Amino acid sequence: MKKFVMAALGGTVAGALLTTQVAGPLLAQDNARNTSVYEQLDLFGDIFERIRAQYVEQVDEGELIEAAINGMLTSLDPHSSYLAPKDFGDMQVQTRGEFGGLGIEVTQEDGFVKVVSPIDETPAAEAGIEAGDFITHVDGESVLGLTLDDAVTMMRGPVGSEIVITVVREGFDEPFDVTITRDTIKLTAVRSRVVGDTVVMRITTFNDQTFPNLEEKLAEEVAELGGMEAVSGFVIDLRNNPGGLLTQAIKVSDAFLDKGEIVSTRGRDPQDGERFNATPGDLAEGKPIVVLINGGSASASEIVAGALQDHRRAIVVGTKSFGKGSVQSVVPLRGDGAMRLTTARYYTPSGRSIQSLGVSPDIVVAQPPRRLEVEEDEEANNRPRRSEADLRGALDNDSISEAEREQLLKERQKAEDAAELREEDYQLAYAIDILKGLNALGPTD
Repeated sequence: MKKFVMAALGGTVAGALLTTQVAGPLLAQDNARNTSVYEQLDLFGDIFERIRAQYVEQVDEGELIEAAINGMLTSLDPHSSYLAPKDFGDMQVQTRGEFGGLGIEVTQEDGFVKVVSPIDETPAAEAGIEAGDFITHVDGESVLGLTLDDAVTMMRGPVGSEIVITVVREGFDEPFDVTITRDTIKLTAVRSRVVGDTVVMRITTFNDQTFPNLEEKLAEEVAELGGMEAVSGFVIDLRNNPGGLLTQAIKVSDAFLDKGEIVSTRGRDPQDGERFNATPGDLAEGKPIVVLINGGSASASEIVAGALQDHRRAIVVGTKSFGKGSVQSVVPLRGDGAMRLTTARYYTPSGRSIQSLGVSPDIVVAQPPRRLEVEEDEEANNRPRRSEADLRGALDNDSISEAEREQLLKERQKAEDAAELREEDYQLAYAIDILKGLNALGPTD
């Protein structure tokens, strides 16, 4: 018994010594770290008091604190920031689909404001602002050195008022000014149309309206064509879509997937990771899909494109996307403000992080630059083009019926419409041609 007690006692003592040897330095490090943090906070307090007492002009103490908080957050990455009560309210309105402004999604790069994408049918889009443009001045005042929120504040103003922004664009030797009239921005999350027998779904943003709009408009267009059997395929146009709500990106992806992972998020703590999986049901009923992306497709757009690409549910066409692969959590704070904080990265089903890399299309198709209008030789343009049928005494084609002839004329008209579409939107025309090719190779009865 004595031996057992002694052995137990010896084990306890040895354990205590080992714990002290390991934990002692760790505790010392924690204490040193805490001391350093408190010293820095004291330093902040000293600077705050000195500014309040001795700065050349009277300062607003609340604004000083907000600026300090925002500076701390914006030093982390371009997407973390402090939202003052008004800005937080504006953000909540924007996710519901209506707000005032120019209609551009922006980020910050090299100290300047960079356009992620213009929003369809907004003052910025109508004025010709493009994804990738750099805004260097607002009404003649430089934005260099300003925080992104401060630069955005400079661009805000009463609806109907004018603003002049100076733009630097790749391919242009000199900066140029663009005058834009501010307006109320009403976001239509999804627009749709039928091109031939293809349904084109243009998703402009991911807000609360996106999935309900998608579901409704897809059903309308399919019904217009006479049912799903008459549909050759779908184009999901995500070009210049700056993203939005993660929940909506998941719903849109799930709309075309029957099973499997859609996206996963991984935070600093592995336990905080989440996986989102598809549920049974495909709105397109297995019909082929082409997804269009470009450099203005960001965040939620990239989640959808990456999920459908990894599951081989869609062919992705266009140019490399923006590459924003981080998740921001909006945390309400006291005083009605909020903090936008990057809390995770997201990954496509195959485990790819698109942060700074973007989604690479399966088929790279660049949109030709807008052609300058040039006067053409009207005589040459209007000169009649002759074919065999125009020749005097040409033989008739008696091998086809009148119904077959009408069908051929319809097919010819479709081809001519497709040629016109290439002039209007080359990337979209290319996507529709891919769907035609896929259907041409399909099984025959």
